Amino acid sequence: MRASAVAVFAALGDPSRAAIVERLCAHGPASITALAAGAEITRQAVTKHLRVLEDARLVTSEKTGRETIYEFTPARLDDARKALDAMTSHWDQAIERLRKLVE
Repeated sequence: MRASAVAVFAALGDPSRAAIVERLCAHGPASITALAAGAEITRQAVTKHLRVLEDARLVTSEKTGRETIYEFTPARLDDARKALDAMTSHWDQAIERLRKLVE
C-alpha cells in the first residue's frame, strides 16, 4: 500500500479527526474557533488534529487576518480509494482461486 494512502487512513482513523472532516464536508471551510464550537474536545486538541489532517494533506489552510481557515481536500481520498480497490481486487482473485479449487 502506498504511503500516502496509509497517511490518509491513519489520519481518519481517529474519531475526533473524522468528525472534523465531516464538519468541513458538511459546512465548508472553517476556522479553529468554529470547528471547536460544540465539539467535545478543546480548541488546542482541534488544532493538533488539524495538523495531523494537514500533514496527511486532507485539509489545507489559509491565513485570513488573525484566523486560519481550514478546508477539506477531497482529492486526497483518491489514494485511499485506489488502495482499497487494489485490496478488493486481490481478495476477489483469492476467493475465485479458492472457489475453483473447491469445485
